[in-house]
Order: sequence, then structure tokens, then C-alpha cells
Amino acid sequence: MKTAKRRTISSARWLERQLNDPYVAEARKRGYRSRAAFKLTQLDDRFHFLKNGARVVDLGCAPGGWTQVVVERCGRSARIVGIDLTEVEPISGADLMVGDFLAEDAPQRLKSALGGPADVVLSDMAAPATGHAKTDHLRVMALVEAAHPFAREVLAPGGAFVAKVLQGGTERDLLVALKRDFAKVSHVKPAASRSDSAEMYLVATGFRGAAVGPDENEDES
Repeated sequence: MKTAKRRTISSARWLERQLNDPYVAEARKRGYRSRAAFKLTQLDDRFHFLKNGARVVDLGCAPGGWTQVVVERCGRSARIVGIDLTEVEPISGADLMVGDFLAEDAPQRLKSALGGPADVVLSDMAAPATGHAKTDHLRVMALVEAAHPFAREVLAPGGAFVAKVLQGGTERDLLVALKRDFAKVSHVKPAASRSDSAEMYLVATGFRGAAVGPDENEDES
């Protein structure tokens, strides 16, 4: 913290938190590109959606921590495709592309690279924070609402959809649609998510297939 005097208060606090964060230290030790890798490992340890040889799409894949975990857990026979606005350094075993998932051509680019139905669609996408909780919530939810129809289109029956949301309540229409499309829908805050963060994750498993009717399954809090 010798350089703290030359930093703003907020950046000094961020640096101190990074230096004292055990997940940051463990990520460096294991060669993960971000502490977020542990969020995915904890979610998968609980729900077991990453399987050997799976086809996986990673939306918002920068800097690559989640993709690294997918490669580790799904093996070299897996087909792993990621996209992000920011260019990501190559990861052996994954096909990473630069682009805006919301662009018109993005879904087709991903499907072409995937080469078949997906077993898992991951979304760790997040819009730049504004500092206004309601606005940030709506912006993140808009990304989830865009990722859901893509997941519904590309997932094989039995597949999983995992997406970051912010506390404040999942939009009712989205939750109804997820319960229709998946056998189980859970809201989870993994231990690796910082306690002062509003982020949570939706984990939807047991995709029923695109042609399904309404269902009244309850979600797990």
C-alpha cells in the first residue's frame, strides 16, 4: 500500500481488498485469469452441469476465468465457444471471438462455431455500473433476457442455462419463461461472490426442449 497516497480513496480501497482477498491469491496460484473462476466452480460443484465432452457457450467470457474452468471440467473433447466485446487471450481448447452478443449476427456466429446443440449456456455478462442500483439491475436483466431466447434456441434437451443477475428480483416474465423451459430454476449466491456485491446467479437445469408448454415449477431460493 506504499502507493496509496497517490490513489483516490476508492481505488486504494479496491487495491486493499484485492490484496486481502483469498480468492484473488488462489486464482494467481492456480493460474486462473480472474477470481470469478471460483464462482463457476462453486456453482458446478453444487449443480453438476459441466460434463466431459460437453458443448458450452460462454457469453461475456473476458478475461477468460470461466472458460478456463470449462476447459478443465469438460475436457479436450468438449466444444467450447466464447464471445466478448473485449479481445481475450487464447485459451487452448476454446474458440473465443470478439463481438457484441447483442449484434444481429452474433447468435449465428456462435451457433456456427459450436457445430451442434449446446449442453450449457453460460452468461456472466454485465453492463458497466452506473452506481444507481435500479438502473444497473435493469441493464443486467436486459442482458439475461437477451441470453435466454438464445439458450432456448441452442440448448439440447436436458441442458443448462447459468446467468448472472443482480439482487432486486428477477423479472416476473423471465422467471415464468424459465420455469416453463427448465425442470429446475434456482437463485444462488456462491461463496466467491463478495458479500457486498448485489450479484447472484440463476441456474436453470433440465431444459425441456424448445416445444414446451407452461409449467408451475417453484424456484429454489
